[in-house]
Amino acid sequence: MPFSSLGLSPTLLDAVRAQGFSTPTAVQQLAIPAALQSRDVLGCAQTGSGKTLAFVLPLLQHQQTARRESPRRASVLILVPTRELSVQVSDTIVKLAVGLTPPPKVSAVFGGVSINPQMMALRGGTDVVVATPGRLLDLLDHNALSLSGVRALVLDEADRLLDLGFSDELARILTLLPGQRQNLFFSATFAPAVQVLAESLLRDPVRVDVLPAPQSKPDITQRAIAVDPGRRTQLLRHLIQASKWSRVLVFVATKHAAEIVADKLRKAGIDAEPFHGLLSQGKRTQVLADFKAERVGVVVATDLAGRGIDIEQLPVVVNYDLPRSAVDYTHRIGRTGRAGESGVAVSFVSADTHAHWHLIEKRQGLKVPLENIQGFEPMPMPVPDSRAPSAEPERRPDPKGGIKGKRPNKKDKLRAAAKAP
Repeated sequence: MPFSSLGLSPTLLDAVRAQGFSTPTAVQQLAIPAALQSRDVLGCAQTGSGKTLAFVLPLLQHQQTARRESPRRASVLILVPTRELSVQVSDTIVKLAVGLTPPPKVSAVFGGVSINPQMMALRGGTDVVVATPGRLLDLLDHNALSLSGVRALVLDEADRLLDLGFSDELARILTLLPGQRQNLFFSATFAPAVQVLAESLLRDPVRVDVLPAPQSKPDITQRAIAVDPGRRTQLLRHLIQASKWSRVLVFVATKHAAEIVADKLRKAGIDAEPFHGLLSQGKRTQVLADFKAERVGVVVATDLAGRGIDIEQLPVVVNYDLPRSAVDYTHRIGRTGRAGESGVAVSFVSADTHAHWHLIEKRQGLKVPLENIQGFEPMPMPVPDSRAPSAEPERRPDPKGGIKGKRPNKKDKLRAAAKAP
């Protein structure tokens, strides 16, 4: 099925061809005709399925035929979970709208940078706003933007918006929107909280479910390596050098860990950079550009920041720290093995994370053998000797009665008094 069969205007078809898109993906084939009819759409589609075009193209066609207002009022609001996704979506809109007369003004707004330039850019109004919820509310509090003219709302990656704790912000934003509007709701997963939000938001939606077929699953080799926590960085360095990995995305649990691991790799002669929410937007943009251009070989990221990383032909993902959930595991390893390429996903498993790893395996339906790498075998767990004397220190008597740290409570005293002659 070609794009021309979906009902798009000749101008947008030319823009699609200019961007190198020839055949619509499954989610585009199902969502675009419904969205062109101004229907609400509920889409379940994985990252990389082409859902950005599925909502951008119909919205641009509506913009093309809508009456222009002066001054401009935001008519389209797209909410995204991360600053990187905000930039990616707004760039896509600008490229596809290049042939429209006049082209819509697109504003990407996100936190982590000064609010003043964004406020200045909104002077004179805007047509399309691509925003993270927190910064959008900041701009509304500064009266830099009005949502009274919004005709279409898009929630992109709704599951991540809720995972990142934006539920209160979303609720506040929804109260500021006009009641009559089109709603386009896309999510990779549908946890109970996501379903509740969708049911409260959508009116008679067209349901679009695009699940990967078994034969189209990414070609990702999954490995689990047993290692003591204190030797993970040494093992990571060994694997990078021995396997000659050109680019590696490493996931850690905290911002501090991202800095520490990247610093240790640099000291070992490996080009590595941390990537987390405390970095400035300029620094994060530079790290991504260097990673894409292979000027940096290793990026050490937190889950929150790493969700904005979309690198073609990324060969390896390493779970230095295991993810909190099976869903996060899917998001992490999905950064490799894209667009028909093969990839490798490695997870470090220590004695205290064995149980959590088995839980991830169970929920993912996996059975990944636990490997030992020569020279990095974990230390055996000590077996307690029942004949050995207890290591618990002797407790000294307490003049107030009982053992120090185990004084009798009121019930103990009553029982003792009852037993006394």
